[in-house]
Amino acid sequence: MRSPEAYEALREKVKGPEDLEREMGRNEQMAELRFTLETEPEAHEMLKNAIETDIREKGAEAVLETIPSDPDAQKALREGRFMLHVSSHPVTHLDQLMVMPEGAVQESLPVKPSFTETYAVHLAA
Repeated sequence: MRSPEAYEALREKVKGPEDLEREMGRNEQMAELRFTLETEPEAHEMLKNAIETDIREKGAEAVLETIPSDPDAQKALREGRFMLHVSSHPVTHLDQLMVMPEGAVQESLPVKPSFTETYAVHLAA
């Protein structure tokens, strides 16, 4: 028999139909974004230009979850020298739009979820 605390913790892990539907919709959106980026070079370039513009106008802090500590990587971001891809977020493990600055040390930087969703919707339209 489980304690009430253990039972409550277990209940919090169980997903309801609304949660599953929302998760499935997000997964579908990320799969479509990944497919579009890999198969349509003009869509990839359009999205890259939109992110570059947002980084220039709003700052990398507003668009990306983390800012690279390497000054060369920061410069590459400001100059639009980066690649885009969809991959697993290092913390949440959910698919996320990622930016990878060019340079010696290449690390994938997650785009904030609100921007990822905006870009995905924009590409789908």
